Amino acid sequence: MVSEARLERTENGGVARGEGWFVINAKDAPWIERDGRGAYCEFEAEVDFPHLGVNIQVLGPREPMAMYHWEADQEDFLVLAGDALLIAEGQERPLRRWDFVHCPAGTDHVIVGAGEGCAVLAVGARGESTGPNWGAYTVSEAALRHGAGVEQETADADVAYARFAKGRTAPYREGRLAGD
Repeated sequence: MVSEARLERTENGGVARGEGWFVINAKDAPWIERDGRGAYCEFEAEVDFPHLGVNIQVLGPREPMAMYHWEADQEDFLVLAGDALLIAEGQERPLRRWDFVHCPAGTDHVIVGAGEGCAVLAVGARGESTGPNWGAYTVSEAALRHGAGVEQETADADVAYARFAKGRTAPYREGRLAGD
């Protein structure tokens, strides 16, 4: 029998302490705010999930979710609200609410907020993508045009994100998700 994780309230939201199942509303979880890269809901605040990474990303117009990259495991995205731009394998595709994006392992990709911005559910497997051979940030003219690319290939996140300030943990801000 799997036990229930204990939820503890912190100044930035509820955090599951230890392993086990739990239920938390995205508005009650901590959020990571990233200047120029939107914010994401940190469901895994205390213990990383071993098999899947899951979060909700909220991006403003022209804010990239990440830098253009590929990973050794699949990633999938569902646009929950708003508009976005997908750049995959150098191709640009507009995204709107309820569009689903599947990126098999090895797919170069990034999502950028468009229009008024967007909210995206992001899910990624963790078999290979958490170790030294996780993937790489690759060069793409399309990604560079949209502020979501690197000028030289690297596997080092510190290099890829050098122009951005580190994210900071904060509580949910009213209005961040549709339906507030």
